[in-house]
Amino acid sequence: MGKYIFITGGVISSLGKGITSASIGRILEARGLKVSFLKFDPYINVDPGTMNPYQHGEVYVTEDGAETDLDLGHYERFTSAKMSRVNNVTSGQVYFAVISRERKGDYLGKTIQVIPHITDEIKERIRRVGEVSGADIIIVEIGGTVGDIESLPFLEAARQFRLDLGYDNVIYIHVTLIPYVKTSDELKTKPTQHSVGTLREIGIQPDVLICRTEKPLSNEVKEKISLFCNVQKEAVIEAPDVETIYQVPLTFKNQILDEIILSHFKLICRASNLNIWEEKVVKPILFPKDKTKIALVGKYVSLKDSYKSIYEAIAHAGIVNGIKVEIEPIDSESLEKKDQEKILKDVNGILVPGGFGYRGIEGKIKAIKFARENKIPFLGLCLGMQCAVIEFARNVLGLKEANSTEFKPKTEYSVICLLEEQKKVKELGGTMRLGSYPCKIRKNTLAFKVYQKSLIYERHRHRYEFNNKYRKLFEKKGMVFSGIYPQKNLVEIVELKKHPFFIAVQFHPEFKSKPDRAHPLFREFIKSTLIARERNNIEK
Repeated sequence: MGKYIFITGGVISSLGKGITSASIGRILEARGLKVSFLKFDPYINVDPGTMNPYQHGEVYVTEDGAETDLDLGHYERFTSAKMSRVNNVTSGQVYFAVISRERKGDYLGKTIQVIPHITDEIKERIRRVGEVSGADIIIVEIGGTVGDIESLPFLEAARQFRLDLGYDNVIYIHVTLIPYVKTSDELKTKPTQHSVGTLREIGIQPDVLICRTEKPLSNEVKEKISLFCNVQKEAVIEAPDVETIYQVPLTFKNQILDEIILSHFKLICRASNLNIWEEKVVKPILFPKDKTKIALVGKYVSLKDSYKSIYEAIAHAGIVNGIKVEIEPIDSESLEKKDQEKILKDVNGILVPGGFGYRGIEGKIKAIKFARENKIPFLGLCLGMQCAVIEFARNVLGLKEANSTEFKPKTEYSVICLLEEQKKVKELGGTMRLGSYPCKIRKNTLAFKVYQKSLIYERHRHRYEFNNKYRKLFEKKGMVFSGIYPQKNLVEIVELKKHPFFIAVQFHPEFKSKPDRAHPLFREFIKSTLIARERNNIEK
């Protein structure tokens, strides 16, 4: 039987439950245990696929094509666990499943209620993760904060789970805030007391408190929290602000959080070893040997979480290259009205990420043109690849009206267009080309040099593709189609020959990058920016 950790949050949102969950997974893996995760999102949407990035952050895509919460990215980056569609559940999915069964008559005329029908469905989703993963420990993160109306069914299911499985098989960890009041120079425990009190009213007594704080917790403060929250003093874990999120597992390990959890579960495991994590991940971030600067030209740059996996993949590339990467976020819409040379002249590389809709597209195209003409290393992702194709068509092929049918349905030169099967799609959620697809790479290309293999698998999230009608015309003018999805002959990777580093891909490589195993595209892109910087210094 697997063991279950339920992680809840209180006081305020955005305390870092996802990082906490992932870090706990990391320290338990270091003890030789297999872990898996489940993220519960209380919103009624069936999935985050149609949600605004400004509201929800990025949509993370799994190998099997599920559009999920961005916290699943943290789980995969920190651990070896593989996420799938069973690892993210929303209220919408739960209610949809129960109502669908009611419509079929599966409940034989019974009155359908939150308890037991909704909570039973939630518990079944929890058990399913254990069955599918075969993990020793399943870490269940409940989104939202304690006291939210929409979270109550998930909390009730978590309460019942200990009754079902027994005390030794379930542990409750509560993430809370210890605010610092500058005027009185005090850390205040009352918000945490109230948060724990609310949780106890629901029927859950936390076994461990993760206390987010900007100041160290004194012995006296820990004793006070322990007394008023009915938690053992050693189980009051300090979670201070750190320079990098990859320090959090070390912070937890230093406070023997793994021992506390294993003791509760009555598990005896091998000794922990996080030395490699510290040496290969944390130290290169804290003590970089050099630095480089790149521009991230996107549509959603005002919210960093909109490109969470991209930011992390860039950081991973910095780790493996032993450098600090300074990222300058540039709103592609604002770039349309400004001189791109003034904005982009001081960067060593330009990255254009994905997105949807026409807003800001012309700014992305201007940035790509600047990178191409000035020999600045360029990496385009998904929509970034499509914009690179449009820019090349307009400014190299002379097809001035070239565009995507997403932005201009009746464009004269539809170099990017909708797939035939996508034209029949009526519903938006989960209907794009999603998940992992094979890509065959041509030898003697930049892509092959980067990947060092001829067949790769990468994750997709898009509806539009390169129009093969124009492929020969592009090739004549120097664009190389170095990666192809063989089953349907779809373009996956484009690059330019006479350029230090110009490559764009239809997929999302950022989803497969890890701090101890940077994705090769990001690794080589960041490496190329160092070379470009040195070249520019010599020229100056």
